[in-house]
Amino acid sequence: MRTLSAAANPGGLLGEFYISFWIPTAVLTTALVIKLPTIVRLWRDPLLRAVGGLLLLACAVFVFCTPSTIATVNRWTGVPNISAPWCYSLITAFGGSCLLLIIAWRNGLADRSAATRRAMRWVVAGYSSVIVALWLLFALADVPVERLRDLDTYYATTPFMREEILLYLVAHCVACLITSRLIWNWVRTEGLDAWLRWGLKLLGVGYVLNLIFDACKLVAVTSRWCGADLDWLSTSLAPPVAALSAIDIAVGFILPHAGQYLHDRWRIRLAHHELRPLYQLTRTVHGDGVPFVLRATPELRLTRRETFIRDVLLPLTRRIDADLDRRSYDAALGLGHPPAQARALASAVSILNAVGSRGHAPESADATGGPDATHLLREIGAVSRALRHPDRIEAVRERAAAPAESVALHD
Repeated sequence: MRTLSAAANPGGLLGEFYISFWIPTAVLTTALVIKLPTIVRLWRDPLLRAVGGLLLLACAVFVFCTPSTIATVNRWTGVPNISAPWCYSLITAFGGSCLLLIIAWRNGLADRSAATRRAMRWVVAGYSSVIVALWLLFALADVPVERLRDLDTYYATTPFMREEILLYLVAHCVACLITSRLIWNWVRTEGLDAWLRWGLKLLGVGYVLNLIFDACKLVAVTSRWCGADLDWLSTSLAPPVAALSAIDIAVGFILPHAGQYLHDRWRIRLAHHELRPLYQLTRTVHGDGVPFVLRATPELRLTRRETFIRDVLLPLTRRIDADLDRRSYDAALGLGHPPAQARALASAVSILNAVGSRGHAPESADATGGPDATHLLREIGAVSRALRHPDRIEAVRERAAAPAESVALHD
């Protein structure tokens, strides 16, 4: 019986998959908070203004289209269903902001052409006119019965309200259709950053879901015109689709910024960790090390560690045995290591030898340590990684210590 009932009433089954409107609202608000500092700092950028406007309108849509908020607004104003033109206006403004975003995003800040300005003016004028028409139609309509969830279908055949419902759905559908098409064309563009590409894909999915939302509403409304009852499309399917769309759009805006930020943080922390072997080795020469500062940023900690290592290595490179360094490089090549890795292994052998012989061997006449020392000071990350493989270093050292005629020389 449960299966037959669900088949006869899909809306009841879909009700089990209800998504609270406060979930997309929270995700959209997070996206807006992340973007807000950049928007304020670069307010003259039309792209950022469009992003900020879109996210703000999307948040407002989900706040004011929640049934509890609809009831509150109706009660405060004393006008039954006054939330209808208000919510329709927010949805229409959201559609217009989508088009403004695409115009600014596609042409960029540098494009100040008359065509771009004219296109943006047409969008603002067109969607502003739609919003004015929505309020005029509501004023002409007779909608005395408050409907919190099914107003679109309940008043689908009511004069003037019928035209209002159709107008907001068509305006929103046109905006999302154009936006979706342009975004998916952009996704196929060569040379996009990986984070931006994934963000655009999520935005594209979000706008496709917006089109599904519009289709559900339009089918439900037109079925009322034909005397059929498909209200569940509007009341049970469209709301979760809209919620999923908002989540995708919010994450699409967050991902390029947050993804690149997390990638940069990971890269800095990885570089700091990779320098640990060389840092520990240089501390045996200069025991103080870098003072720990609790509030230091990852970038500052990395810079301090790099500076400490180079400050210790600079005088130490004067004791580098140039002949040992050359033989170690040839030995590493002879063991099958690529040139870059062979250079790092040779530098590791040279610095270990210099550390072990300090106080016993005379300084080199060349105070800079020559080209090998320059590489050592510049590529401290590669040298530090080489120090993590003592077995390779020992193999290079043994081969470099063999008679010259047994070492495969590098041309």
